[in-house]
Amino acid sequence: MALLTISGAPASRWEEVARGAAQLLGFQLVTESRLAQGIAQEFGDVAIPARAWGSAAISVLAPLSTDHHLAVAVDGAEELFRNIPGGFRVRVEAPPARRAGNLMLDRRFEKAAAAACLQDLDHAQKRLRKARFGKISPSATAWDLTLNLAHLDVAEATDILAAAAAKRLEHQGLLPAAAVDELLFEARLQLARRAIVPTARVVDPETARAPFGHPSEKMFANLLDFYRIEWEYEPRTFSLQWNKKGEVTEAFTPDFYLPQSDLYVELTTMKQSLVTKKNRKVKLLRAIYPHINIQVFYQKDFQDLVSKYSLNMAV
Repeated sequence: MALLTISGAPASRWEEVARGAAQLLGFQLVTESRLAQGIAQEFGDVAIPARAWGSAAISVLAPLSTDHHLAVAVDGAEELFRNIPGGFRVRVEAPPARRAGNLMLDRRFEKAAAAACLQDLDHAQKRLRKARFGKISPSATAWDLTLNLAHLDVAEATDILAAAAAKRLEHQGLLPAAAVDELLFEARLQLARRAIVPTARVVDPETARAPFGHPSEKMFANLLDFYRIEWEYEPRTFSLQWNKKGEVTEAFTPDFYLPQSDLYVELTTMKQSLVTKKNRKVKLLRAIYPHINIQVFYQKDFQDLVSKYSLNMAV
């Protein structure tokens, strides 16, 4: 797919430019309101903190991008896809006097009222960017193209943007699916760490309230929920050693069982002492129960787990 992001200064008419360019290119237009609807559908009534907004937005936009070329007309969208090769990020600007004049025309303001309104809009945009991205404005290199509407009208700017985007697509090609998948996974991982999950869950209520022994386990469960992967928490304990009386002296309870792949998963940290201990138990378990499929995973291996075992990744 192709990905075009458009943002701009308040009252610069950047939304009109984005709409026109999307029509010329045949791209699906995603506005702030449509994105908000998508987030609400995905997460229901869950309150999304401002700093998690970007991850929530990517969680909604990335699946859309698998079927459509997207024109994302959302302020700050360039921040969401700054590391994606092949994206095209555009900023629309206009001098304050031009933007105030637009407000006078659109809202029937007098000059003083338009200037005051413009100041409020600029401040509001900066506050929102600060809340979502931790900075008021990115560097000039955040955009591939900046259009100054000081002497261009909307139609001219639209034509320039569409032509540049088409040329870029011709040379760059579509975004690689692997890059989109990686972006989506990272966004969902960040949301899972905040315990933000979709409203549609595959686990039953009792399992969802499992008393996790470590925060990483809850985060992993949240991540599985994102991919609609069924899971069970510590469903079985395996005996590993017995004394002469036949009494169990050592046992092992893997953290998760994934029925769809018949796989037991044991999570671990980077602490070498714990890794060595768990690896010993897993090795012993495999020797005693050769029919059991079990893997030890670090948090950094979660993405490999999702892809390697061909789990259900439907969204």
